[in-house]
Amino acid sequence: MKNSQSESYKQAGVDITAGYKAVELMKAHIMKTVIKGADTDIGGFGGLFELDLEGITKPVLVSGTDGVGTKLKIAFLMDKHDTVGIDCVAMCVNDIICCGAKPLFFLDYIACGKNYPERIADIVKGVCEGCVQAGAALIGGETAEMPGFYPVDEYDLAGFSVGVVDKSKVLDKNSICESDVIIALPSSGVHSNGFSLVRKVFDIENADLKTPMAELGGKGLGETLLTPTKIYVKPMLKLFEAVKVKGVSHITGGGFYENIPRSIPEGYGAKIKKSDVRVLPIFKLIAEHGNISERDMFNTYNMGVGMSVIVAKEDADKALEILRQNGEDAYVLGEIIKSDEGVVLC
Repeated sequence: MKNSQSESYKQAGVDITAGYKAVELMKAHIMKTVIKGADTDIGGFGGLFELDLEGITKPVLVSGTDGVGTKLKIAFLMDKHDTVGIDCVAMCVNDIICCGAKPLFFLDYIACGKNYPERIADIVKGVCEGCVQAGAALIGGETAEMPGFYPVDEYDLAGFSVGVVDKSKVLDKNSICESDVIIALPSSGVHSNGFSLVRKVFDIENADLKTPMAELGGKGLGETLLTPTKIYVKPMLKLFEAVKVKGVSHITGGGFYENIPRSIPEGYGAKIKKSDVRVLPIFKLIAEHGNISERDMFNTYNMGVGMSVIVAKEDADKALEILRQNGEDAYVLGEIIKSDEGVVLC
């Protein structure tokens, strides 16, 4: 690419040489994500991955795609771009793990008004950190400089991941029955959902994002909101090895009421005591500042629970032990009951 340059294109707002520089800056981060099967050649037309099917009789590929959403607006205001990539990976791989699959690789897409190579490298640094946490390889991506479409200081970030699971190990929610136990895996914060409401509640463009707040444990509002989405892949894979998991829900947009029922068969519901939910301070602050009802909070945010897991009652103690051994402060969230309501908060 040494001879690849275009003054005419540059005058139109697209500097292709900046793209080449960004790729060079991100190479070291990408190499940290390399796992068995991943092609280490960066810059080809497609990302290659050699699928290892050892121990898998009937492979099923599972894919997930998502973006970071308007949480990016907080990154712009804070001028901090090295964590939103973790969010992007998390939103994809946490969905994949809900099927019982192991994420294999990830590809990202960055669209920006102007390509600032150092900023693009920072974004990809976060993507790579997310891939490392998920045990997946970053095998490709795309950066599109789109002047006149995006403001020069803004960008959008999305991506997708592919995983694999043996057909016999795909989670089957139809095995769920009354008295099964629901286990909570704590979230790290707001994660990557509900930020349109967050921005409205705090009038984010005019808010003080940096002053430490006692309600947030001495952290500023901006730092708290930018806390990356937690990635649950590795502890969940350990749990799959040790216990029969009947259902998993990634608590994203729509909160408890939308997401938990997705892992429960018709005729059954999740009974959860509100007093048992370890609600994080940021959610209390959002509710107070926005005068938001409890029902709406639980129907919008994760409220401190990033993932819920359903196991048989006799397996609950072992499941908690495995999760805690693998870094999760897991706790019992509720139980499965016969109900058509989906989620019963009491």
